[in-house]
Amino acid sequence: MKIGTYQLNSQVMLAPMAGITDQPFRQLCCQLGAGLAVSEMVSSNPKVWNTEKSKLRMIHDAAAGIRSVQIAGSCPDELAFAAQVNADNGAQIIDINMGCPAKKVNKKLAGSALLQEPELVERIVQSVVNAVNIPVTLKIRTGWCENTRNGIEIAKIAEHNGIASLAVHGRTRNDFYKGNAEYDTIKAIKAAISIPVVANGDITSPDKALQVLSYTGADAIMIGRGAQGRPWIFREINHFLATGNKMQAPTLSEVRSIVLAHVMELHQFYGDFKGVMIARKHVSWYVHNLVETYEGFSEAFNNDQGKAFRAIFNALSSPEEQLATLDKFFDDFATNSF
Repeated sequence: MKIGTYQLNSQVMLAPMAGITDQPFRQLCCQLGAGLAVSEMVSSNPKVWNTEKSKLRMIHDAAAGIRSVQIAGSCPDELAFAAQVNADNGAQIIDINMGCPAKKVNKKLAGSALLQEPELVERIVQSVVNAVNIPVTLKIRTGWCENTRNGIEIAKIAEHNGIASLAVHGRTRNDFYKGNAEYDTIKAIKAAISIPVVANGDITSPDKALQVLSYTGADAIMIGRGAQGRPWIFREINHFLATGNKMQAPTLSEVRSIVLAHVMELHQFYGDFKGVMIARKHVSWYVHNLVETYEGFSEAFNNDQGKAFRAIFNALSSPEEQLATLDKFFDDFATNSF
């Protein structure tokens, strides 16, 4: 699949997720097979760009693959300016967020709230596309609610105004993340436009990836929550799509290396204090995935000991303590000492 002049090396992308798809996680997912990893959402409001959070989100490093930066807002001029600033800072693709369902975003008429305003959508797309000389992509949901599912209308606006590719999450805004994603609307959108379409929502396995690609006719798929604690899902899907065969789960030794390297990268990127805080949620997802995937955990660990480990890990306050505790965790796992 191509986005503008950029040829992706995989049909599987990492979806932008606030507080998750930071530079360390994007870099890791690209190393493990993601064809594109879209950044965390960056506000189009220049007044917040001097915050520590925004400064970190606006670091665009080549190590994280093709640099796709997602911007959010409701003012066409502000979004155009944000696109220009990020392009000047090294972004190679600008992605416009019209899919976020969060109330704090929607109350500013940003994110998926924009789906209620097709005329504003068109002005925003025109403004951003005309502001930069790099590809502009768009992320949407199927509509605001079940009774106003207007994904096809928005998709046609996107195509007619220069959007290079369109990612669609198979839920309305009112669905948030409840229930099951539906793919009929994504299939209809793909049939209605000629630009590349990326399907998103509830894709958590190679089988589901193939099913969604086959059913919708989408050009690629986007993985969000399915990559949390399992960033190797990208290479698993790539292998299955290419060969029809399932990859074996990574060895415990490889998982250990991935987790420790990821946690160390978080410490380095954010600094000791914030890095320790952010590592906690990632380690919780890794541990949950290990329990689901690997034999060797005692029933006690799955229950009381698992809760105890998370409580202990979440109370640690230094990088050294976190790394030492993880080392012991994997040693105990290898010897079935739980």
